[in-house]
Amino acid sequence: MEQIKLDQELQSNPYPGRGIVIGRTEDGAKAVCAYFIMGRSENSRNRVFVEEGEGIRTKAFDPANLVDPSLVIYAPVRVMGNCTIVTNGDQTDTIYDLMSKGQTFEQALCTREFEPDAPNYTPRISGIMEIEEGKYTYSMSILKSSNAQGEGCNRYTFSYDNPQPGEGHFIHTYKENIEPLPSFEGEPKLVKISNDINAFAHGLWTSLNEENKVSLFVRFIDIQTGAYETKIYNKNKS
Repeated sequence: MEQIKLDQELQSNPYPGRGIVIGRTEDGAKAVCAYFIMGRSENSRNRVFVEEGEGIRTKAFDPANLVDPSLVIYAPVRVMGNCTIVTNGDQTDTIYDLMSKGQTFEQALCTREFEPDAPNYTPRISGIMEIEEGKYTYSMSILKSSNAQGEGCNRYTFSYDNPQPGEGHFIHTYKENIEPLPSFEGEPKLVKISNDINAFAHGLWTSLNEENKVSLFVRFIDIQTGAYETKIYNKNKS
C-alpha cells in the first residue's frame, strides 16, 4: 500500500466525519493515536473534548443548546491496563466492559453495529493499542451498513503486528461530503507519523476543514515506560 501524507488527505476532504489515526513515531519510541470529530449540525458542533481519568469524554459546550445527546456525548478514549481504546461512539464502553470480562476486541464489537442515523448509517470505527513489555500492536475496526437501506452490518477488523517506525493507519467515517454521506471504503490508509507531538497535532488540526472541525485528541505513549503526553484542541472556547 502506498503511504500518503495525512495533511494532504485531510485537506482534500471537507468532511471525513470522525477519524482515528494509530501508528508509531519515526524513531520507533512512541505509540501514537489521534481522534478527531467534525460536525455540520449545531448539535454536532456544540461539543468539546474534556479529560476524564486517563481518557477523554465529549461534553456539550453550551448545555442549553444540546438537542440529542445519544450519538454525540460519549467517551472516545479509555485506558484499560496496557490497552488504549479509541472509538467514535459509546462502543468504547462496550469494548472496555466486555474485555474486562475476558472477551476480545472483535468479540465485543460483534455486539454492536453501525449508528441508527438513516439515511447515513454512520459507521462505528474503533481502535485498540496494546503495549506490553516493550512490544506494541494495534487493531482497527469498522462496522458499516451492508447497503443503503441499513439491512445488514458488515464487520471488518485490521490487525497490525510490530508496526514499523514512521508508519500509521487512518480510518474515518465518510468517504466524501455528499448526500447521503457514503461510508468509508477499503482498509485503513497508510500514513506517515512524525516524532514531534506538537508538529503532528498542529498539522492535523490545521488540515481539518475550518468550518466543520470541532475537536482533536492526540496522544504519544512511550513504548518502554508507558508514560504518555496528550494534546487536545477544541474549536469552541470559553
